[in-house]
Amino acid sequence: MSETLLEVKDLEVCYGVIRALKGISFKVDRGEIVSLIGANGAGKTTTLHTVTGLLHPAAGTITYKGQDLTRTPAHKIVSMGLVHVPEGRRIFQSLSVYENLVMGAYSQKDKAKFEANMKLVFELFPRLCERKKQMAGTLSGGEQQMLAMGRALLSDPEMVVLDEPSMGLSPLLVSEVFEIVKTFRENGKTVLLVEQNAKKAMSISDRVYVLETGSIINEGKASDLINDESIKKAYLGE
Repeated sequence: MSETLLEVKDLEVCYGVIRALKGISFKVDRGEIVSLIGANGAGKTTTLHTVTGLLHPAAGTITYKGQDLTRTPAHKIVSMGLVHVPEGRRIFQSLSVYENLVMGAYSQKDKAKFEANMKLVFELFPRLCERKKQMAGTLSGGEQQMLAMGRALLSDPEMVVLDEPSMGLSPLLVSEVFEIVKTFRENGKTVLLVEQNAKKAMSISDRVYVLETGSIINEGKASDLINDESIKKAYLGE
């Protein structure tokens, strides 16, 4: 029996009078990769921001490991093992690669765990190890994305929330980033993924939810939905 790690119920989020999310419900089980797909403006990033405490809902509940997160501040959510890799990377440009990674471990008190996580990051991202003294702002877009993902791992999360990890990357780097997302799961992490490249996202996901103008209009196993004619036409360009 699978264990539900994150459960969102009847979530509503408003920007002024605009209802950005209209009562959405979804869940992520431990060890899964779950994707939210949909057009720009569908509410994907708003969903992630609300789950990780950057926005507060007008209604509904967010439960993580059985605890209500609905009014929990973002920094406390990180220390509970749920970490957010935001769209646009948001690295510290004027700090070195190593200093950026250390910033990810600000809530980590266990030195042995910190060292094990740093070792894992350098195994997953050998380029970061090669460039650890380099200023983060001088890295390529792909390397900055790897740094943002590596920094998230330093907080020793159980669940990683990724927002558009392939944005602005070359096709070769896009494939590399998705391979790394798969290794997250191999290393015991659960992943909630928002991604414009729906085909790539579905190819590595267990389950998918389709968002349209703030509502979930379809859901199911990724292997089923990737062959669904309406999904192909709307999101896969087929």
